[in-house]
Amino acid sequence: MDKDKARTAAVKEENEKKKEYLKSYLQHVRRIHRINEEIREIRSMRASISMNNDGMPHGSGQEDLSGYAAELDAMERNLIQERYHRIRTYQDIAARIKRLSSENEKDVLFYRYIKGLDWWEIAEKMRYSERQVHRFHGKALAHIRLPENLKDVIECQ
Repeated sequence: MDKDKARTAAVKEENEKKKEYLKSYLQHVRRIHRINEEIREIRSMRASISMNNDGMPHGSGQEDLSGYAAELDAMERNLIQERYHRIRTYQDIAARIKRLSSENEKDVLFYRYIKGLDWWEIAEKMRYSERQVHRFHGKALAHIRLPENLKDVIECQ
């Protein structure tokens, strides 16, 4: 009996690691949206800086544009890096999903972790009940393989 409990706990722990890994793609997507919004905000602050006839920037309490330019540059570099991580994560997760033999399992993982759909939306798209979609999800988690270096993959994100 204790072996069964230990095995069940190990499976749950493994499934949580798999879900965390699969969710990493949408985390990159959210970060990209947030960085884009931050860049828009910084650019809008730039628009609020006015120039007087003396050719010097005034307003918003900022004496020159160096802070603005440095911040904008840092954000744009961060955006490029995040886009790169998003692409790499997508490629890896999509390849792992494609290796599954069941089309239903592939669909559930794709819709959930790549498209970010809710369970009811997945059920509607697949024309199954939510309960059946959850069953497919459980089977897909049992079948999908994590990267060998999962710790390194998650830490770099």
